[in-house]
Amino acid sequence: MARTRAPGFEIQREQILAEAALLFAQRGYASTSMKEVAERCGVSKAALYHYFKDKNELLAFICEEHLARLKAVVVEVEALGLDPEPAMRLMIRRFVEEYADAQNEHRVLTEDVKFLSPEHRTRVLEGERFIVRALATVVAQIRPDLETAGLVKPLTMLLFGMINWMFTWLRPGRRVTHEAMGPIVADLFFGGLGAVTENAPLALESEGDKDGSARRGLDH
Repeated sequence: MARTRAPGFEIQREQILAEAALLFAQRGYASTSMKEVAERCGVSKAALYHYFKDKNELLAFICEEHLARLKAVVVEVEALGLDPEPAMRLMIRRFVEEYADAQNEHRVLTEDVKFLSPEHRTRVLEGERFIVRALATVVAQIRPDLETAGLVKPLTMLLFGMINWMFTWLRPGRRVTHEAMGPIVADLFFGGLGAVTENAPLALESEGDKDGSARRGLDH
């Protein structure tokens, strides 16, 4: 008989994943102990092992659940039955917006996947391949001639290169937002620099930004 989970189990589990992602993103996976994760979450170390058998499994769940949300974006957009270019534009925008709410998780996925055990790494890499294949398929639909030239995969990876590293320079609360950058990335991908307009929606300056800190741009 399966063990009955206490009320709030999933809520506590999600909180642990979020706090662990924050610690791993700030300090690095290798430099963070399970004891520190437990302290951050306000639970005992024994309680932490009730949710995850070890630190590697905790890392794997952070990566896999982040990828699951990205895969859900792909499935939802595909279900709309849009033409290829609108579908690609929507996927780009949705991915960028998803990253805005998961910067810690995305940093962990990008920087710490190398620490996963072979079994966990295989599952995570397959999740990444699913997403790449989905976008590459749309690129090929838009430009079928590029498949013969062998450029579909490289162009897809260039697109991911534009969006996957935003966490290193685009911070929440700045004047230029993730919501604004999604359409900009799509315009840049489809039309080059000349296609980017100045009409992208920008976040309103908060009271704390009126001293000009927001206007200093994206370099902080």
